[in-house]
Formats: sequence, structure tokens, C-alpha cells
Amino acid sequence: MSSQTIPNGLMQRAYLTPNRVAVETPQTSLTFQELHKRVQKVAQQLSFNGVKQGDTIALYMKNRVEFIEILHAVSYIGARLLLVNTRLTNEEINYQLTDANVSLLIADETFLMREFQSSITQLTLPALKSSPEAETGFQKTWNLEETFTIMYTSGTTGHPKGVLQTYGNHWWSSVGSALNLGLNEKDCWLIAVPLFHISGLSILMRSVFYGMKIILEERFEARAVNEAIENKEVTIISVVTSMLSNMLDELGGRKYPHTFRCMLLGGGPAPLTILEACVNKEIPVYQTYGMTETSSQFVTLSPEDSLRKLGSAGKPLFPCAMKIVDEKGNETSEAGEIIVKGPNVTKGYLNKPEATEKALQQGWFYTGDIGKVDEEGFLYVLDRRSDLIISGGENVYPAEIENVLLKHPAVKEAGVTGVADEKWGQVPAACIVVNEDVSDEELSLHIQQFLAKYKLPKYFVRVEELPRTASNKIIRRKLSSFIQKRS
Repeated sequence: MSSQTIPNGLMQRAYLTPNRVAVETPQTSLTFQELHKRVQKVAQQLSFNGVKQGDTIALYMKNRVEFIEILHAVSYIGARLLLVNTRLTNEEINYQLTDANVSLLIADETFLMREFQSSITQLTLPALKSSPEAETGFQKTWNLEETFTIMYTSGTTGHPKGVLQTYGNHWWSSVGSALNLGLNEKDCWLIAVPLFHISGLSILMRSVFYGMKIILEERFEARAVNEAIENKEVTIISVVTSMLSNMLDELGGRKYPHTFRCMLLGGGPAPLTILEACVNKEIPVYQTYGMTETSSQFVTLSPEDSLRKLGSAGKPLFPCAMKIVDEKGNETSEAGEIIVKGPNVTKGYLNKPEATEKALQQGWFYTGDIGKVDEEGFLYVLDRRSDLIISGGENVYPAEIENVLLKHPAVKEAGVTGVADEKWGQVPAACIVVNEDVSDEELSLHIQQFLAKYKLPKYFVRVEELPRTASNKIIRRKLSSFIQKRS
């Protein structure tokens, strides 16, 4: 069977609705036609810098219009784009650049040129923008099976895995979301989440498929976001619980206009107090469950069910299927692993055939998350990937922190778990067995050499020994009791 193709997203959109506003920032506003013209130019400048079809280039950039231009320019050339989390350390980024065989790294001028692999050409945004334009053929169609973007997700074993996201994954994710939330020609989606996250990227993709305006914020700031919802006819925004909480605080006694129709909430279930506050203010909250591997949300809970089904993530989106299976892979009505299937699910991990084979079996993706489905078909996520800590919407894997702690000469053993935190939902905390005295400050400084700040444990608890199974695995649920005693 031949591969399915669709027209290039932005080219088609610029042809269909050229004069609609595509993106707006405090500094600029561009129609789809203007964006297309800019993207053509950037594609030719990338071509001058040696980027050709099939190459992988990396983008290390905060939220700005140029991020969107480069993303689409890469699709015009037929290259692949690695989206780099700007909060990572040099060491973390270097691993990704090497693993993905990146030929060119484009960095925001606000990020100083950092020490990365010497074989990788680094280009600042001003240098790209001042490059000559080389003639290049543009890819007018997208093969839905072809990889377009790569995002690394922290691995349970410590090394992150590059998730391959195809054009088809993005297309079907957009279709699923539209069938769930509905489409309105006046829709305007505000982005205050990072574009290098699937939550931000998926909105950029939807924008060209839907012909929808996006308002792009450089970073999340509750007052600016609320003002945009109140004054700029924003209809939808994607948030995590900590963002929503700050927005409610800033909103005070005010209410959003009736034009605002959807608060898409990811990163784990919201506390009852927040949901009740949203009901009182007539804010429609759609709780979601999704991951990088499913190209954004996969299961969504509608506002009419949010209090009745408190703690549920909802039901799968239209093109998707979901099952709960036991350890033998048989479907169960009890708690078990959540497995999912659908055209928005990744085809695998870059350079990791074993991990791909383990995660994808007979078309089903094994999430590693534990869940249960009630008699009405609503999913309850009981345990996020067994070990995973979700802190302020960021995924933190204990193994990654443990591996870094064990690099310190004073640390003999390390076990990390998540503890509840009012502001961030969860934060990491570490139990350590030490060979010699070492201060919390020294351990924090050591970790920050290797890992992003949000992965830093809030507590370090010294223990005589770590609780382990017969096969020497750390029993994480027991770590929490040590931390509770000491914190």
C-alpha cells in the first residue's frame, strides 16, 4: 500500500485562507500568507547553511515567532527537527544532539553559545537571519508516515529516549482534538506553555490545519494571560494545574468573557478546590491525559463530568482506542497498565529498537502508567508511569536523578521519589546512604551541573539503607515514609 500524503500544512493554509491572522505576539501580527512568505525565506537561508532533505537539525529557542518560522521551514525542506528543552544542562542537551545525529543547532541569541559536540555547527538566530538565500525545492506534500519532529522524554533507565513524531501523528492528534472540542472559525488559542513541549507544538500544528489564530506568549505570566483572555477574544488555552491556580488567584472576583470556551488542563488530575473554583467562575475545564508518545492529549474529560467524575482523565478521543491489561497482557476490569492505540501514537524511539519493541506490541503502545476504567468507560490514572514525577507539568524520572547523585563520591546509594507539593503538584525528594558527611548545598550544586533545575530534589534524607526487593529494586513507595518523617 502506498503511503498517504496530504498537502504541506502551512502552504495549503496560506492558499486556503491567506488573509487570516496566523500568529500574534505583543510585537507582531502575521497572516498565514505573510508567515508562508517568511518561511520560504527561512527555508532558503537554512538551505544556504547546508540543510537538506533528510537532515536532522535542532532548535534551542524560547517561545517566539522565529521558532514557528523555523519549524515550518524545516518541513518545506523535508528535514527533521529536534526540539530542545531550554531548561536542560549542557550534558543533557549534548546527549540528545549526539544521539539524534544533529548536523546544525540553531540557538536563540539569548542563549549564550554553549559547549556542545564540536562536530555540530551552531548558528545563532541573527546569523541565520542574515544568511543569503539559496535556491531550494520546497516539499509541497507531507508523507504521513515520515518523521517530522523528535522530542526526548526522560527514560526510566536514566537515558532519555527520542520520540519520533510523524506528520500523521500530528494530523490525527489535531483531528482527534477538533472532534472532541469542536471547531469554531473564531477560535483563538493562547500559547503560554513552551513550544518545545508537545503541549505547545501540538497547538502550532493545529493552527495550520484549522486555520486558527494563535496568540503567543514568551513565557507564562498569570496577569498577561488573563488580560489576553479578557481583551483579545482568546477562546482556548492549554495549562497545567500550577498555571491554572495562579490564573484563578490573579483573576480574583472577575470572570472570563463568554467568548472563552475551553481550559485544556494536562499534567495530572486537578484538586477539587480548583475545579470548584472554576465551576463558580463558569470556566469550562477539560482535564486531559496524554504524553509525548501520543502527540498530545489522548483521553479528555468534558467539563460536564469534571465534578461527577473527580480524578478521572475522561474517555479516549475519537481516533483512539484504550485498554487496561494485566501483567500477562490480558484485558482486565481491575487496575492494570494503560495501553493505547491510534494514528496519533509514535512509531517508536530513535535508535532504540529494544525500547520500541517493548513499548509497541501488536499495534498497542504500552504506556507504563497504571489505570482503571469505571463501568461508564472513564479512565482513572492511578500511577503515572510507576516512577514518574510530574512537577509543574515537567516529567521527572527518579532514575535520572539517582544516576547523577551516585556520581558524587560521598553518595553510596540513592533513591528518589515524588512528594506532594502545593505549588508544583509534585517535587522530587531523595533518600541517600552516604560514605562521608556531605551538605544538602553541595549535593544540589553537584546535581545542577548535570540536570535541569526542576529536577533538583526538595529534600535530602540520610538513611541507613534503602528499602529493596529481593531482586534489589528500590521499593519507592517506602521512600515516602522516610521523607515524611524528616520533612
